[in-house]
Amino acid sequence: MLVLENLAAPFAPEASRPRLLMVITLAETGGAQTYVATLLPALVERFDVTVAAHGDGPLVGAAHAAGAAYVPLEHLRRALNPIAEIRAILELWRLCRRLKPSIVHLNSSKGIVVGAIAARLGRVPVRVATVHGWPFKTETGLRRTVYTAATRLVRPLLTSIVCVAESERVAGIAARTVRPAQAVVIPNGVSLPDVPADPSGRDVITVTRLRAPKDAATLVRAAAQVGDELERMLVVGDGPERPQIERLARGLQVEDKIMLLGDRDDVPELLARSSVFVLATLSEAMPMAVLEAMAAGLPTVASDVGGIPELIVDGESGLRVPPGDDAALADALRLLLRDEDLRTRMGRAARDRARLHFGLDRTREQHMRLYESLLAASAAA
Repeated sequence: MLVLENLAAPFAPEASRPRLLMVITLAETGGAQTYVATLLPALVERFDVTVAAHGDGPLVGAAHAAGAAYVPLEHLRRALNPIAEIRAILELWRLCRRLKPSIVHLNSSKGIVVGAIAARLGRVPVRVATVHGWPFKTETGLRRTVYTAATRLVRPLLTSIVCVAESERVAGIAARTVRPAQAVVIPNGVSLPDVPADPSGRDVITVTRLRAPKDAATLVRAAAQVGDELERMLVVGDGPERPQIERLARGLQVEDKIMLLGDRDDVPELLARSSVFVLATLSEAMPMAVLEAMAAGLPTVASDVGGIPELIVDGESGLRVPPGDDAALADALRLLLRDEDLRTRMGRAARDRARLHFGLDRTREQHMRLYESLLAASAAA
């Protein structure tokens, strides 16, 4: 594993900055997109940055706001289609040949597989990938089989693989999707809002996708068990499972408490007005949504999977519960909703932990040092 603290100090900016191409499958709302967006303001100070993705989501505006170029990709999609994958490889290969980047940084399962092949064919010197959740943990069925095999296949084409949690590094080595010498752990980072959330209310909030491996159904079943302590549960996010979640809420007679808000651009304001954050999921790396809740000073109840134990100190800054266990989730929510002092203590501990261990400036600088060390090694080869 590459130890960033041992790297040399960053080199001074040159008149002609290195080019960096950041690739992600979709420009939609999501944790991987937030990761890219939060890095951009620091990247553009040292690199000539281009972001490439499919679609017209919030990442487009984030790229433009940071001063990076944005290239819409036509053929890079989520669905598996061999013809589309070939077209996506050719599309990215042409982009690499045109831009001639010094570094390509790939994100998301499809983006990593397709981008690694295209960047290698395009003779990009440094090829970095960030794993926001290994495909053998986050995908199911045929997609899981195909992506796991493909990730192993393209592993030799990648210079370095960033894991956002130590648990992801360990899992990737065990699954042979990353070599120990190739892996570097850089936790996600977050900035702290000036004013923490107010713990006096009884609103619970989640920021999630209504799609596996997120587990909104367990969340709704837990809400039905909490009782009168729960005033409202704000569900921020959307996805293909929304109709099923709506039917479940009606069937459990909690449709008046479950507020399906869809994708929103005012998440910080919603967090500030809530008292507890919750994330029900079956698989996770290091969720940006939990980090943002911690930074806002909210105690979090979350499924005890993946990198979540690296974020939440159980009983101190939040509560961890077994995945898929709606009764345990309801008990944890009920405990916090009944005790404002406990919410306040855990919220303060969560905010302090976010500030001390997951600061955005630290995350950005670790990425800069990684890029610069890899560029130096490539130039010396």
